[in-house]
Amino acid sequence: MTSTAPAALDRATGPALPRSRGELSRTVRQSLTRPAGTPLPQRVTAAHADPYGDDLQLALYLCYELHYRGFTGVDPEWEWEPGLLRLRAEMEHRFLSALRADVGPPRKAQEALAELLVEPVDGDGPSSFLKERGELWQFREYAAQRSLYHLKEADPHAWVIPRLTGRAKAAMVAVEYDEFGAGRPERIHARLFADLMADLGLDSAYGRYVDSAGAEMLTNVNLMSLFGLHRALRGALVGHFAAVETTSSPGSRRLAQGLARVGAGPAAVHFYTEHVEADAVHEQIVRRDVVGGLLETEPFLDEDIAFGVDATEWSENRLGNHLLTAWRNGRTSLRTPL
Repeated sequence: MTSTAPAALDRATGPALPRSRGELSRTVRQSLTRPAGTPLPQRVTAAHADPYGDDLQLALYLCYELHYRGFTGVDPEWEWEPGLLRLRAEMEHRFLSALRADVGPPRKAQEALAELLVEPVDGDGPSSFLKERGELWQFREYAAQRSLYHLKEADPHAWVIPRLTGRAKAAMVAVEYDEFGAGRPERIHARLFADLMADLGLDSAYGRYVDSAGAEMLTNVNLMSLFGLHRALRGALVGHFAAVETTSSPGSRRLAQGLARVGAGPAAVHFYTEHVEADAVHEQIVRRDVVGGLLETEPFLDEDIAFGVDATEWSENRLGNHLLTAWRNGRTSLRTPL
């Protein structure tokens, strides 16, 4: 397939392709350096790949990024190339099947969300660690890891808007409007996170730290892309959104306090203080109107919403355990140190 002139111009945009981490990611990466439509090797399969491993998760990330900003030098026609989509579907099936097996039995959305409202007395997650005794280098690593998520924070959730109706759609758009700066580009939450990174002496370029981030962070960000790109998973995407908004406010408060304690710059502190109040309001809207509205129109999605909540928490806990294990042993949480 040949690219049009506008598409050829798109080749110059986006971050550089990250380095491969195994056969799957090497196959996808090498394919993306060739003209769109170049056949993928038939022998490549995800059937035996670790569903949460570096290789499969990076390969999925490469596929998903074609729907965001793409990569420098990559033909944008790869976004809908059938051969690549077939391999992506195989990887997604392995990833999704593992998630469904690992997050626990099906349950109702309100049960899953109610658990998130109970803050543990003695929190032991990354935000609690960073608030109490985190060092500046650990905050910098946390921001570098999280940049894969926060520099596209609200984007995948926007894919659910055309799949909602009535009260759920109106409420979703209202929350997303805030996430995208309420009409002010300098207030877009992804822009605020880029300012945080600058305060911490990090490179805020989109995709800059993909090579440094491990499979745990790739899994975390791939989850919302997986949910967002499939209409059949719209309930899970709403569950993901609800889980993020419900847990964001208390965690953001702890991170803001920790950043102030280590003397981080004002933009670094501001990103999280902004989320303390905003996400407390968003949580109420999402629970009452987005989740509630969706269940009114499509009650059969109840367990799907709960799955989205539980998968989000499972992924966040896995990432948190990885970060804390490294930091408590005085090691970097990144594949390559900053």
